[in-house]
Amino acid sequence: MTRFCRFTAAALLLAGTSMAIPTPRAALAQEQQPAKRVYPPIAETPIRTPSFDLALRSDTQTLSRLSPTGDATFDFTPGAREAERAGDGYVHIGDINLRLRTPGGAWTDFASAHDRQPIRLLPAGGSVLAAADITASLGASPIRVERRWVNDHGVLALRFTLTNTATQPVEIGGLGLPMIFDNIISDRNLEQAHAQASFVDPYIGRDAGYLQVTRLNGKGPALLVLPEKGTPLEAYRPIMEARHSGETDVFTDRSPRGQTSEGFYDWTIASKGFADKEWAKAGEQWNTPTSFTMAPGTSRTIGVRFVTSPSIAAIEDTLVANKRPVAVGIPGYVVPTDQEASLFLRTPQRIAKVESLPAGALTASRVAGAKGWARYAVRSSGWGRASLTITYADGSVQTVSYFITKPLDQTMADLGRFSTTRQWYEDKADPFGRNPAILTYDREADKIVTQDPRVWISGMSDEGGGGSWVAAMAKQLDNPEAAEVAKLQRLVDETVQGRLQVPDGEHAGAVRKSIFYYDPATHPGYYDAATNWKSWTSWSKKDAGDLGRAYNYPHVAIGHWVLYRVARNHPGMVTAHPWRWYLDHAYQTTVAMMRDAPYYTQFGLMEGDVFVDILKDLKHEGLTTEATEMERLMKGRADHWRTLTYPFGSEMAWDSTGQPEVYAWMRYFRYQPQADVTKQVILAYDPTIPSWGYNGNARRYWDFLYGGKYPRIERQIHHYGSTLNAVPLFDAYRADPSDLRLLRVAYGGMMGGITNIDRQGFSSAAFHSAPDMMKWDPYSGDYGMGFYGHAVTAASYLVKDPTFGWLGFGGNISQTAGSVVTIAPKDGARSRLFIAPAGLWITLTAGKIANAAYDTATGAVRLTLDPASATTPSARMSLETTTAGGRSYALPGATLERGEYTIPLSVEAKDVRLQPG
Repeated sequence: MTRFCRFTAAALLLAGTSMAIPTPRAALAQEQQPAKRVYPPIAETPIRTPSFDLALRSDTQTLSRLSPTGDATFDFTPGAREAERAGDGYVHIGDINLRLRTPGGAWTDFASAHDRQPIRLLPAGGSVLAAADITASLGASPIRVERRWVNDHGVLALRFTLTNTATQPVEIGGLGLPMIFDNIISDRNLEQAHAQASFVDPYIGRDAGYLQVTRLNGKGPALLVLPEKGTPLEAYRPIMEARHSGETDVFTDRSPRGQTSEGFYDWTIASKGFADKEWAKAGEQWNTPTSFTMAPGTSRTIGVRFVTSPSIAAIEDTLVANKRPVAVGIPGYVVPTDQEASLFLRTPQRIAKVESLPAGALTASRVAGAKGWARYAVRSSGWGRASLTITYADGSVQTVSYFITKPLDQTMADLGRFSTTRQWYEDKADPFGRNPAILTYDREADKIVTQDPRVWISGMSDEGGGGSWVAAMAKQLDNPEAAEVAKLQRLVDETVQGRLQVPDGEHAGAVRKSIFYYDPATHPGYYDAATNWKSWTSWSKKDAGDLGRAYNYPHVAIGHWVLYRVARNHPGMVTAHPWRWYLDHAYQTTVAMMRDAPYYTQFGLMEGDVFVDILKDLKHEGLTTEATEMERLMKGRADHWRTLTYPFGSEMAWDSTGQPEVYAWMRYFRYQPQADVTKQVILAYDPTIPSWGYNGNARRYWDFLYGGKYPRIERQIHHYGSTLNAVPLFDAYRADPSDLRLLRVAYGGMMGGITNIDRQGFSSAAFHSAPDMMKWDPYSGDYGMGFYGHAVTAASYLVKDPTFGWLGFGGNISQTAGSVVTIAPKDGARSRLFIAPAGLWITLTAGKIANAAYDTATGAVRLTLDPASATTPSARMSLETTTAGGRSYALPGATLERGEYTIPLSVEAKDVRLQPG
């Protein structure tokens, strides 16, 4: 996310959007805040079930409170705001949305929350907790709707019976049940938000679909919303904000949507009516849109069930206990065409068939199962989105969404080539000195974005402008290519130094907010007159030159650090400066951040864990003076975070980008309790769900405002948070390999970031999940922050799970007779391997792993390394035992220097043997 400081206005609108960009909390705190309106209390009817203490509004019989039994201090719904959300136009659980048409007619919309009328109470008793006919609130709808709240053998259920009262058939092409949960951060500090608010993640899997509602602090219980028969989660439709009193769209809510409130969604059972209209120009939906027709006098009952899971980690066990089908994809749902994958299914119903859409994109072959799970071997062909449809014996249907990519070595090459050619900007006449540069690219227009009123996007700084060149840099970490490295050296020498970064003097190493800026007096005729340059986003030269945004410093530090690593480990590839120059400048950038941008260093920074690697490399190189100073500076930050309950602040009310750096420093300084809290919080917003889009998708919903071509509040699929938040989860898994869920979430996030890269190597900022879009944003924007996360953590994992057996994440495994298991890494680096049963973490800063064999009887490991090349004559390897009580490993006969083994390579592949101590 791009963050801003020193603005004079609270918020101005971006051109072409009704969404306002928030200013930092610091700025908002200085503004005059209107007095809060006092609302009269709402009459409620309290109800208790075995799992919940709930309340229904006495007038509408909609849900006004849903607390776990015995915990009245927590509410999954925004019950504390019930009084202010009491009027017409505020949607609640218990409302319904309908889009109908009769033969030959147009679609017509009806919403029970839009213009409420008195409900007609129906008999209750026994299992029925409350019941009402709510048809009056639907106006002239030909569908009568009766709603019942039911205690079904201890499970809270919400059911609607729809009856066609017309004399002709009625087609229902839009049927939605609003799901209103308290995801509102407004008016809450971080501790209050973590204690009181929840996030919702959908599995849009038709009859197997569900919602998981998790508390921000990661603690249990979690809430699951499950479908009853005939209530598939076909789509998950945002309920947009009603901004005008005369709004004709009845499918809206009057609660404000913005950075402090993502907004609410409809559990959408039928969606063809939306696909025909609002979604007609969108990409492919998660599921094929459907409708159904009700004959005169017929009825249909739909419903959802509310159950609790004791913890987020127990969600899948809770689904099994509630006789719901459960799918577990290994290693996930992003499948390169050269990698093997598995899909494990556990279901009370017999599996009738498994089909691919498109046909042939995926093949799912039944193989030997595992302890109650059916197992399918999954292979992929082609490129792009695909799905498996599982039909069960009772006719119910489950869909699992996949994304097919090229082999990852090709994907890495594509990104490097595209970013250093198609995005390479070289113009000696550029008035801003962006020569040379790697700038944001507009895939829709297929051209470089040389100007945007959000000036950082064209200014190589902040996230929205720095993303493209950071991606090009990060690609070189494990996959350096000589021509690309040559260009990146020029970029650093000619543009980063002196333009983006202060080269010398009292502010040496400091980083400016943007090279590009808005100054029509100095540059008359340059700026597109058809574009709005009147918002605060069009920084002046002075504002663009501000040095006080710590968020910009990790980007530049990455550039220097990567070139240091390449120069140190690949002789002859970096020629502009010796390795020491780049490491010195990475250090200088860190010190400058603490000196010139101290305010925001109180927060964790996206990609901030690069500072940990810089510090470790200073130590490895024996640069004791620099390492001591840097450690002192970073410990000051860590010691501050250690005093906070939730040290994940930013200028935004809530954020998901500071957690990875906070975790990294907590681990470095051995503050394990704070690291554990950080991990728990990440898992609250980073789910494991059977979908390439949501699996490992760390929550982001406002950054299209700052880095996208289409600036909207919208749940983003695999924005940079996915891969950055994967980094600490991988580390946590390596410390505790018994927790497979950590690895599943982490791998989902790391691989999710690969889906942003198209077949030619263009990398999108994120995928638009709203069903009226369902496509990648055309701007590359801030993608590079996420690709850095992928680059530093790409690895293969060899795992022995007690339920699923031997598994490979990022590599293909094989097991022959005897005690040896092999893995052939296929990840995007092939330079890192974790052998979970041994707790052995193998990392190479030079060289590639072609194959690894693990002897389960002796613990010995045999690695096969790629042959030498002109720039990689030797491999450099470090070995770490990450688990408590694990055996240490060594490489007999190899030279140990700077904490790594140096292994001379030859024209043929080389085998090395690692021996446990």
